[in-house]
Amino acid sequence: MAMESRSKVLGHASHQMLVVFPLGLLVTAVVFDGVYYFGGRDPGMAAVSYWMIVAGLVGGLAAAVPGTIDWAAIPSGTRAKAIGLWHGLGNVFGVVGLFGASWWFRRDNPSAPPDLALLLAVGGLAAGGVTAWLGGELVDRLGIGVDPGAHPNAPNSLSGRPATDSVARPRAV
Repeated sequence: MAMESRSKVLGHASHQMLVVFPLGLLVTAVVFDGVYYFGGRDPGMAAVSYWMIVAGLVGGLAAAVPGTIDWAAIPSGTRAKAIGLWHGLGNVFGVVGLFGASWWFRRDNPSAPPDLALLLAVGGLAAGGVTAWLGGELVDRLGIGVDPGAHPNAPNSLSGRPATDSVARPRAV
């Protein structure tokens, strides 16, 4: 049975909408770190990575708010509650923590980060892979953040109609 999100924007779960920004920014920061590290240590690449980390950290903390609201609504004693706890703690202490430490070691000279800062960012990326999988488990396998009755022919979320309703099917092409 699906469990609807408690934090929505225009009918859609806000946590799932917000996580794409920090994930994209932090993954791309590691890409720019790789270009910096393996491509001749161009200070511009390191500076781009630094600012992507800053924006990713802000976005990650913002995404944690509706995620916490949704997690609090999951029934206690369920697998989803446990998976959600690992997902949230892994994101805050693993992803945000490691990227935050990477930022800390870069802050005095964003254009020339120490190797430790680069390694911390890679560690944050690895932690993000695990926590993203846990988030997918919550939505895809456990139905967290999904409208009850959701189906392939459900009406638009802005219609005010429940997902259990159906809309006219378009003709097959």
